[in-house]
Amino acid sequence: MKLTLLTRKNCCLCSGLEERLRQLQNPPELELLDVDSSPELQAKYGYEVPLVYLDGCLLPRVPPRLQGERLAAWLQKQQNS
Repeated sequence: MKLTLLTRKNCCLCSGLEERLRQLQNPPELELLDVDSSPELQAKYGYEVPLVYLDGCLLPRVPPRLQGERLAAWLQKQQNS
Protein backbone atom coordinates (compact mmCIF):
# COMPACT_ATOMS: atom_id res chain seq x y z
CA MET A 1 0.00 0.00 0.00
CA LYS A 2 1.39 3.38 -0.99
CA LEU A 3 0.00 6.54 0.58
CA THR A 4 0.64 10.13 -0.43
CA LEU A 5 0.01 12.58 2.38
CA LEU A 6 -0.76 16.12 1.26
CA THR A 7 0.56 18.35 3.97
CA ARG A 8 2.02 21.75 4.73
CA LYS A 9 4.69 22.99 7.10
CA ASN A 10 3.65 23.83 10.66
CA CYS A 11 0.30 22.03 10.33
CA CYS A 12 -0.40 20.17 13.57
CA LEU A 13 -3.12 18.04 11.95
CA CYS A 14 -0.71 17.04 9.17
CA SER A 15 2.12 16.13 11.51
CA GLY A 16 -0.29 14.26 13.79
CA LEU A 17 -1.62 12.13 10.94
CA GLU A 18 1.89 11.46 9.64
CA GLU A 19 2.96 10.30 13.10
CA ARG A 20 -0.08 8.00 13.47
CA LEU A 21 0.56 6.48 10.03
CA ARG A 22 4.24 5.87 10.78
CA GLN A 23 3.36 4.22 14.11
CA LEU A 24 1.18 1.53 12.53
CA GLN A 25 2.34 -2.02 13.08
CA ASN A 26 2.96 -2.43 9.34
CA PRO A 27 3.38 1.19 8.23
CA PRO A 28 2.48 1.88 4.60
CA GLU A 29 4.93 3.36 2.15
CA LEU A 30 4.40 7.08 2.77
CA GLU A 31 5.21 9.98 0.47
CA LEU A 32 4.81 13.52 1.81
CA LEU A 33 3.77 16.25 -0.59
CA ASP A 34 3.79 19.86 0.62
CA VAL A 35 0.90 21.69 -1.06
CA ASP A 36 2.81 24.95 -0.72
CA SER A 37 5.56 23.57 -2.99
CA SER A 38 3.40 24.17 -6.05
CA PRO A 39 1.00 27.00 -6.95
CA GLU A 40 -1.25 24.41 -8.64
CA LEU A 41 -1.44 22.24 -5.50
CA GLN A 42 -1.96 25.28 -3.31
CA ALA A 43 -4.80 26.52 -5.53
CA LYS A 44 -6.43 23.08 -5.70
CA TYR A 45 -6.18 22.07 -2.02
CA GLY A 46 -5.72 25.34 -0.13
CA TYR A 47 -6.11 24.63 3.55
CA GLU A 48 -7.89 21.28 3.09
CA VAL A 49 -4.88 19.35 4.38
CA PRO A 50 -4.12 16.76 5.54
CA LEU A 51 -5.43 14.69 2.66
CA VAL A 52 -4.43 11.15 1.78
CA TYR A 53 -4.18 9.50 -1.60
CA LEU A 54 -4.06 5.71 -1.73
CA ASP A 55 -2.49 4.39 -4.91
CA GLY A 56 -3.46 7.63 -6.66
CA CYS A 57 -7.07 7.84 -5.39
CA LEU A 58 -8.13 10.52 -2.92
CA LEU A 59 -9.52 9.00 0.28
CA PRO A 60 -12.26 10.47 2.43
CA ARG A 61 -10.91 12.63 5.24
CA VAL A 62 -9.20 10.48 7.86
CA PRO A 63 -11.08 10.77 11.15
CA PRO A 64 -8.66 12.66 13.45
CA ARG A 65 -9.07 10.32 16.42
CA LEU A 66 -8.33 7.10 14.53
CA GLN A 67 -5.05 5.50 15.48
CA GLY A 68 -3.42 2.12 15.83
CA GLU A 69 -5.48 -0.90 14.84
CA ARG A 70 -8.57 1.19 14.08
CA LEU A 71 -6.60 3.39 11.66
CA ALA A 72 -5.11 0.30 10.00
CA ALA A 73 -8.59 -1.24 9.64
CA TRP A 74 -9.95 2.01 8.16
CA LEU A 75 -7.11 2.10 5.62
CA GLN A 76 -7.68 -1.55 4.72
CA LYS A 77 -11.38 -0.85 4.19
CA GLN A 78 -10.53 2.08 1.90
CA GLN A 79 -8.13 -0.09 -0.06
CA ASN A 80 -10.79 -2.74 -0.57
CA SER A 81 -13.47 -0.27 -1.70
